[in-house]
Amino acid sequence: MSMFEKIAELERRFGELESLLSDPEVLANQTEFRKLSKEHSGLAELVAAYREYKKILSDIDDNRELLKEPDQEMREMAQAELSSLEARREELEGEIKLLLLPKDPNDDKNVVLEIRAGTGGDESALFAGDLFRMYSRFAETNRWRVEVISASESEKGGFKEVIALVEGTGVFAKLKYESGTHRVQRVPETEAQGRIHTSACTVAVMPEAEDVDIDINPADLKIDVYRSSGAGGQHVNTTDSAVRITHLPTGTVVACQEERSQIKNRAKAMKVLKSRILDNILMEQNAKLAADRKSQVGSGDRSERIRTYNFPQGRMTDHRIGLTLYRLDAIMAGDIAEIADSLRQHYQMEALQAQSEGM
Repeated sequence: MSMFEKIAELERRFGELESLLSDPEVLANQTEFRKLSKEHSGLAELVAAYREYKKILSDIDDNRELLKEPDQEMREMAQAELSSLEARREELEGEIKLLLLPKDPNDDKNVVLEIRAGTGGDESALFAGDLFRMYSRFAETNRWRVEVISASESEKGGFKEVIALVEGTGVFAKLKYESGTHRVQRVPETEAQGRIHTSACTVAVMPEAEDVDIDINPADLKIDVYRSSGAGGQHVNTTDSAVRITHLPTGTVVACQEERSQIKNRAKAMKVLKSRILDNILMEQNAKLAADRKSQVGSGDRSERIRTYNFPQGRMTDHRIGLTLYRLDAIMAGDIAEIADSLRQHYQMEALQAQSEGM
C-alpha cells in the first residue's frame, strides 16, 4: 500500500468515527466514546492536511489547463498561481510524512521531573534551583500544573535534589528531550577573584506511570515511615508522616515527606516509584532498539552532556543539535519553546531518514 493509499484508508476511518461519535449508543457508553474521540482527535490533523493536499492537486491541474489558453494575461496569472501551489504541495508532502510517523504513546502523559545537583558543590545546587525555576516558568506559559513531590534544599540555596509532578496537555512531548546532564559556566557569588566555575546537574524527565502501565505486587514493596525533617512547621518531628518505599526486585527507593499526611506522602511516593520503573523499562527498550540499528534517536541517555549554559557570554548551546542562542536571561526565565521545538524537529527528521532507509 502506497503512502497516499494508506492515508485514504485513514480518511475513510475518520469518516466512520465521525458517524460513530454521533451514535446515541456510543454517546451512552462513555468509555467507548472517550476511546473513539481519542482516535478521532489523533487522525484529525493528518486528514485535514490530506484534504488540503487533494485540493491543491486539483487546483494544480486546473491551472495547467489554463496555461493552454490563448489569452497571455490569463496564462501569466495561471503560471504565478501554479508556482505558489507547487510550493505548498511540497510543504504538505513534508507535513504529511511527519504526521505519518509512529506517535510516542507517552506524548500526552504528565511528567515526573527530577533534577539533581552533580559536580560543583553549592554552585551545582544553586543551578539545580535555577533549572527548576526555568521549567516551572515554562510550565506556567503552557498552563501546566507543577506539584513538588520531594525536595532536598541546599544550605546556601537551590536544591540537592527536587522531584516534581508536571501535569497538563502534551507535557512529555515537550519535555522528553530535556533528560541528560546540564552544564553551567559562571562566576559564583562566593568567588572573590572572579574565576569562572563549571558545574553540572542531571535532569530526568519520566512519563507518569498509570495503573495500566505498571502492575506492582504489594509483596515486592518495603514501606518505612519516619518523622519528617527540615522546614515544615509544627508537624515536623512530631508524627511519622514521612514515607520511604523500596521496590525490592529493582532496588528502587523513593521517599516523600512534603505532606503532613502519611497517606498523601505514600501516594506521591508511589507515583514516583511507578514512573521510575516505567522509565527503566523504556530505557531498556531504547537500548535494545539501538543495538538493532546504527543510531539511537531521542533516547534521553542520562549520562549524555546535552547542554551548556555560559553566563559570561549569555549563551546556551545544545550539543546534540548544534543549537546556540545568545539570550540566556530569557531562557533561564522559562523561554525554552524554541529549544523544545528545534529538538522535536531534529528527531523527527532523523526518524524520517531512518524510515526512508528501511530501518
